[in-house]
Amino acid sequence: MTREYLLVDGYNIIFAWPELRELSKDNLESARIRLADILCNYQAFRKNEIILVFDGHKSKGNLGSVIHYNNIDIVYTKEAQSADQFIEAVSWQMAKDYQIRVATSDNLEQTVILAQGAARMSARELKSEIEIAEKDIKETYEKKKDKTRNSLMDNLPPEMAKLLEQMRLDDT
Repeated sequence: MTREYLLVDGYNIIFAWPELRELSKDNLESARIRLADILCNYQAFRKNEIILVFDGHKSKGNLGSVIHYNNIDIVYTKEAQSADQFIEAVSWQMAKDYQIRVATSDNLEQTVILAQGAARMSARELKSEIEIAEKDIKETYEKKKDKTRNSLMDNLPPEMAKLLEQMRLDDT
């Protein structure tokens, strides 16, 4: 099976999702961290590779950076390189060997990456996919929680469990 990469245009998603847009009004860094945390949970469920990309092109002297954050990579582009340019370059390079999806609602960006062989998803589609994954995670957790519930009797040696069961029956 071909490895899947999801490239996420960070600011595009932040400003497309109402709760992140609202958070960014007070503190843009908090919105970036919240998005990264959401994507970390999603990655753990999907088992794909996620690269979250933020523009750094307006920062004078910015050399760009890549940060491994939990189970995803976060890229801050270098001076004079937009997130769109980075995503286009990576999509073009990797589309031959990997399945590439790009999450952005930028129509021009979607057209470019489709031409390069990558799949696109809008900010709304990404949000919907994440909500489905979160629901599945909760359901899986609840099922496992019920199955792993241990009682005292489950953890006793068989002869001790038999003795306690006999004592319980004798008391009635």
